[in-house]
Amino acid sequence: MKYPALLNFRDILPQLGEFDTIIDARSESEYALDHIPGAINCPVLNDEERIRVGTMYKQVNAFEAKKVGAALVARNIGRHLEQHFAGKPREWKPLVYCWRGGNRSGSMAHVLARIGWPVIQLDGGYKAYRAHVSEKLAETPPHTFKVICGTTGSGKSRLLELMSRIGAQVLDLEQLAAHRGSVLGNLPSQPQPSQKMFESMIWQKLREFDPALPVFVESESKKVGQLRVPDAVMEKMRQSPCVSLTLSRPDRVRLLMEDYEHFTQSPDTLNAQLDCLVKLHGREKIDSWHQLANTGRMPELVDELLVEHYDPAYLRSIDRNFVQFKEAEVVELPDISVEQFLIAARRLRG
Repeated sequence: MKYPALLNFRDILPQLGEFDTIIDARSESEYALDHIPGAINCPVLNDEERIRVGTMYKQVNAFEAKKVGAALVARNIGRHLEQHFAGKPREWKPLVYCWRGGNRSGSMAHVLARIGWPVIQLDGGYKAYRAHVSEKLAETPPHTFKVICGTTGSGKSRLLELMSRIGAQVLDLEQLAAHRGSVLGNLPSQPQPSQKMFESMIWQKLREFDPALPVFVESESKKVGQLRVPDAVMEKMRQSPCVSLTLSRPDRVRLLMEDYEHFTQSPDTLNAQLDCLVKLHGREKIDSWHQLANTGRMPELVDELLVEHYDPAYLRSIDRNFVQFKEAEVVELPDISVEQFLIAARRLRG
């Protein structure tokens, strides 16, 4: 094969995990929005440089813009060679892509190939990759899902985490979305990814799973924070067998106090989120919950939220949205110890 070789994504997909490095030659903001899982970012033109060259194309002419752009591209590729690739052996096999598989990835692939590396350039670039992800996520997943159901605070996320640790196939949508899936579910230290990045991570997880083994997933709603679960994945979840995880209400309060420690230590942040529930519960009720938060009566507040908000919402939706819930396998936890969650995880994994 002559290098750099230009291949389309369908040809590359079977060997995607065999590349030593996947290089995203787009700018840092393009990469942050979404990228092929595992890719590193080596911009041929950074955000500021793209604007500069693009402005010259429009305001001056293409020739002058290309002269400036070429100098920037050459300088950036040289820096990436020195900082990232200088120590790579002759057999190092990289994949390079940009937005459409044009000048940016072509320039880097050409230089790498001239050095002697067997470099592959992605024909169609990120757009071709993104089209494939969208197409695959529109299809019904071939896997057997088992949906972990349970009221808020019953430990669904803890169970899934332990199941993943002991080797079960777990699609943890809340982890991928960096959100716990409720009005209080945002993680202050971790912003949610973009919708496209969320979908890329789901696609990557599903393609890694063995279709002969079950995939465990939580009984999410259509949206996890600001992100939407792909329709085909959501529909498959709603038609799948269920597991009903149960825990006493006092233990649920204790678990939530641990998991939402950032809110219990910051009443102002908690109260701002509770204000989102005014339309459902009225100003008077929300003010009473503010008072509990402000006076440090967090366990009492959590208990009231379970009884008056979360549990009724769960009971209204679970039968309607998950058609096999009435036949769910019941897993009852006597406490919130790691040992009990591990026993449940092993039982479900089989």
